[in-house]
Amino acid sequence: MDFEIVNGAVASLETECLVVGIEADAILSPSAQALDQASQGYINDLVATGDIKGKTAETLLLQRIDGITAKRILLVGLGKSDERHDRNHSKIIKAILSTTKALGLKNITIALDGLASDHADTYRQVRQMVEIATAELYQYDQTKSKKADPYAISNLAIHLADDVTEEGEGALVDGTAIANGVNVARDLGNLPGNICTPSYLSQQARELANEYDSVTCEILDEDAMEHLGMGSLLSVGRGSDQPSQLIVIKYNGGEADAQPHVLVGKGITFDTGGISLKPGANMDEMKYDMCGAASVVGTMNAVAEMDLPINVIGVIAAAENMPGGNATKPGDIVTTLSGQTVEILNTDAEGRLVLCDALTYVERFKPKTVVDIATLTGACIVALGRVVSGMLSNDDELASELTLAGDYANDRAWRLPLWDDYQELLDSNFADMANIGGPAAGTITAACFLSRFTKSYRWAHLDIAGTAWISGGKEKGATGRCVPLLTQYLLNQAADEIVDDEE
Repeated sequence: MDFEIVNGAVASLETECLVVGIEADAILSPSAQALDQASQGYINDLVATGDIKGKTAETLLLQRIDGITAKRILLVGLGKSDERHDRNHSKIIKAILSTTKALGLKNITIALDGLASDHADTYRQVRQMVEIATAELYQYDQTKSKKADPYAISNLAIHLADDVTEEGEGALVDGTAIANGVNVARDLGNLPGNICTPSYLSQQARELANEYDSVTCEILDEDAMEHLGMGSLLSVGRGSDQPSQLIVIKYNGGEADAQPHVLVGKGITFDTGGISLKPGANMDEMKYDMCGAASVVGTMNAVAEMDLPINVIGVIAAAENMPGGNATKPGDIVTTLSGQTVEILNTDAEGRLVLCDALTYVERFKPKTVVDIATLTGACIVALGRVVSGMLSNDDELASELTLAGDYANDRAWRLPLWDDYQELLDSNFADMANIGGPAAGTITAACFLSRFTKSYRWAHLDIAGTAWISGGKEKGATGRCVPLLTQYLLNQAADEIVDDEE
């Protein structure tokens, strides 16, 4: 779908459907008032009948009104001014798309006068509109014999005043790139484990490098990892016929000597739990255990499309966790790339085992910051549900930057404590540490484990176990989170670096 910014008198806009807002208590928005004036009071008379009251996401479709060029008018409720938070903004855009999809329209124009959100930020409102609309039109059909019929909508125009047009056009560019990155992550997450293997992730990374001159890719196979001493990462894939991979994607948009920001993704392409086998119910959803890796690929795609003036490295620790004759057993001890040893008490706590070696590996890049992203713990779902991602960090400034980026991108994260008090829960009689810390504070002890491999740089951990996918029902599928958060964070970092260079 194409997006564009349009200007001019709303009553004269040529479109199959023009969308204008009605505020709570049937108050006409400025664009609705303009249409009312052009139609000799028709809109006001209609609203006065009570057919639409302006409740959030309420809609009313009107056909061919004298004095108005658009073929149809869709009135949409904006609700009360103090209710226009991000959740209701999303509801409004989804209601618009739901109605226009059902009508089979090819082009629509939205003129909401900046009133659909409580953030008086044209760039943010337009970008979110692009992202929400793209997500609403997403269809997965890669593994279906009959491909989905594409939605008729091919063009979505957003009406803005002349003085904010440039801002809006910038938002279209960034919003499209982020939306495309989210779709990449969703596609990867939704693919089944028999297709989306570690080698498949490597193939996707190579294709990204082929598409953009600014991107290069390097794949470390099992022999290379064995030579380096990545005993922890390799232990996870021992029971699988699928070879483990360490995938390194480099985006070079900044100065050659500028420190890179590094993203590290957990890429467990299917997680049976290994010898510590999971229950069978809902195990199909363990294909989503590589959504951290998917978010890295999606973010790298968005960054490359936006051509950000920054250096970013994406590292994916990819493996399949299966039971088998060679599988790692509870009680086994492995030596990590850092030289520290780990007693594996539970083979289903495998994400931290692949991540710890990847986190040690990235030291060689002398990173400015490192953020790892992982569907790491069910405990995070218990603590935070499926609304926000969990975040833990060894650096307050980095944690604050990620929080602000998530708030702005409407892809929020909530910080949990990473105190030394929790470290002793990982004590082992037989190794430097155990890979689990018991039933209490599972999200925190998992991050405590990772923190032992991140002492040489500024680091944050995002646990997306609750936000990476939606379970059950018609909405089941990968969400593409946290591509918006990560991309916004990198946008902010790029902006800061430009300011620093100018100073």
